Amino acid sequence: MIKSIVVHNISLDSIAAMERWYYRDHAPEIVRRYGPWLARHESYLPVPAPPEAQPYGVYNWRVTEGWWREIPEPGAKGCLSFTVPPVWPEVATCFIPAQPTEDFKGSEFQPHEKAGIRWFILFKYPAGVSNEEGDEWFQIHAKEVMKQPSLSRFFSYRTIKEPIGLPGTWAPGNAPPFAITHFLWDRVIELWYESFSDWRRSVVEAPPRYTKPSWATRDTYPFVRPFVEFVSSFILERPNDEFLRDVRAYMP
Repeated sequence: MIKSIVVHNISLDSIAAMERWYYRDHAPEIVRRYGPWLARHESYLPVPAPPEAQPYGVYNWRVTEGWWREIPEPGAKGCLSFTVPPVWPEVATCFIPAQPTEDFKGSEFQPHEKAGIRWFILFKYPAGVSNEEGDEWFQIHAKEVMKQPSLSRFFSYRTIKEPIGLPGTWAPGNAPPFAITHFLWDRVIELWYESFSDWRRSVVEAPPRYTKPSWATRDTYPFVRPFVEFVSSFILERPNDEFLRDVRAYMP
C-alpha cells in the first residue's frame, strides 16, 4: 500500500467555487471510479496560519491523502474525463509509503494527552543535491529539530521516487498547467504542536541552533526556498472528509 499526497493553494476568491467543485464533482468521481483500489480517501481543510508562517511556503487549501491498495492502470480505461475545476489550484504532490520511514519523537503520548496542530511539510533538496547527500544532512537536522522547546510529535517519510501515473484523464486542452504542479519532492515531514503559540516559540522565537547544509539556497531555516523547495500547511488531527464513507453521489 502507498499514499498519494496532494496539497493545494488557491486564491481566497476561489474557495467557495472550488469547494462546490470538490464536493459535487471531483470527490464523487474519484470515489466512484477508483474506490475498489482505494482503502481511504481523506481530505483536510487547513486551519488559518499565523502571519509569521507565510515565509514557510504556506498553502491554504485542501491536503488530500489517497491510501491505495494498488494503483489502477493509467488512462481513460472506460471512464469519461474529469470535471474541470473553475480555477486550477497550485498543487504540490507526491507518493509516500503508507507508514513513516522515520519516527523521531512523541509516540509515547496517548491521544487524549495532547492536542495536535500538524505542520505538514513537503521538502526537496535543491537541484544537483543527491538523495544520499541530502539525507545525511537531514539525519543531523532531525536531531536538532527534536530540541524545539514545544514540539510534541515528529515523523517523516522518504518519498517514492519511481514515476507513478494516476488513472483518469482531463478533457482535451484542459489539463492542469504543468507550471503550477510541483513534483519531485524528497520528504514529507510532520511536526506537531499543541497550539500556534507553541509553534511560534519552537520555530520563530526560540528555535534550536540548526546546522546549515553546504548546499543551502538561503542562510536561515529551512535553508531552501519557500514555495519552491519547501511547501507547508497546517491541519488538525482528523480529516474533514472521508470520501469513501461520506459521498453518496451517482456517477456514470
